[in-house]
Amino acid sequence: MTVRSILDAKGHQIVSVEPGAQLAVAVKLLAERRIGAVLVLSQGRMEGILSERDIVRVLGERGAGALDEPVSAVMTRKVVSCRQSDTVSAIMEMMTTGKFRHLPVVEDGKVVGLISIGDIVKSRVQEYEREQEALRDYIKTA
Repeated sequence: MTVRSILDAKGHQIVSVEPGAQLAVAVKLLAERRIGAVLVLSQGRMEGILSERDIVRVLGERGAGALDEPVSAVMTRKVVSCRQSDTVSAIMEMMTTGKFRHLPVVEDGKVVGLISIGDIVKSRVQEYEREQEALRDYIKTA
C-alpha cells in the first residue's frame, strides 16, 4: 500500500496558515477542524508545520502571551515529507523514528496532501479487515 492510496481515500485537502498569522488564529483553526497540525505555507511554498506539540511546548515555555506571536516563531521549520509513491510501512518507520504524527506529501516541489498517523492506522485496519474477509470467503469455498 502506498501514500497515494491513503490520499485517494481521504482526499488531498490541505489546511494551512500563513507564517505571519497569530498563533491564536492557528489554535482556533485546529480546534474548529478537529485536527492536530496545519501546514505553514507562504505563496504555496511550505515554510513549516505547526502541531499541537509545538503549541504546548511554547505555552509551557513562554505562557499564554505566546498566543499573540506569529506562527513562524513557533512552527517546526525542518519538515520531513514523503512522496505519493512511498509505502505505508516506510512512512510508518519514518514517523516512529522521528517521533512525529503528521507528514506532508510533496510531489515536484508542491504539497499535495498531509497524512497523519491516524490515517495510516485507519488504512491498515481496513487492509486487515479485507484480508480477513478474503480468508473467510476462501475457507467457505474450499
